Amino acid sequence: MDELVFYDTLRQALWISVMISTPILLVALVAGLTVGLFQALTSIQEMTLTFVPKVGAILIVFWATMGFMTETLTAFFTDRIIPMIGGL
Repeated sequence: MDELVFYDTLRQALWISVMISTPILLVALVAGLTVGLFQALTSIQEMTLTFVPKVGAILIVFWATMGFMTETLTAFFTDRIIPMIGGL
């Protein structure tokens, strides 16, 4: 395998991983900031209060974007990885 092909495939794989993880990470950030602000304003320092809403929001976004993630990964593997394995 040529070095340029390897690095280009690696670059595309990293970009796809960024695209796939961005919605979940953004929701985790927003939920964490919201809960942290709520805790700072009300002086409630409960550990489960930070964990449960964030996990719930992440699960909802994961469920909502699962189709996009699957389509993106499937397209990458069928268009890029499988032809490289087959030697095409």
